[in-house]
Amino acid sequence: MENINYTPKDILQKEFRQKMRGYDPNDVDSFLDNIIKDYEAFNKQLTELSDENERLKVQVDELNKQLAVSGSQPMPSASTGTRTAATQQMSSATNMDILKRLSNLERRVFGSQLDSGSNESHRL
Repeated sequence: MENINYTPKDILQKEFRQKMRGYDPNDVDSFLDNIIKDYEAFNKQLTELSDENERLKVQVDELNKQLAVSGSQPMPSASTGTRTAATQQMSSATNMDILKRLSNLERRVFGSQLDSGSNESHRL
């Protein structure tokens, strides 16, 4: 994380020396007030996103535990895994479902021919 040089309080309490022909103090104060509002909004957003990230990590870990209990291989945890690994795990589960459906469809269409052919292949 990048170092933050100023907090909203630091900006609010900053005093500038006045010189002749310097900047208008009212313009500087107005500008700094807007910067403070931005800082506060960014801090709030950062906190909300961090909280959401933690909540989602807990949810992913809980879902992985449920998958492990149901007999499936668990997906990598949110804190250690990658999005690619999770996607591959989900894709392979989807592929397995498609293969099962295809097999059931073949049995319905070809009936006993398919069953007798698979029995002979298991004997080899």
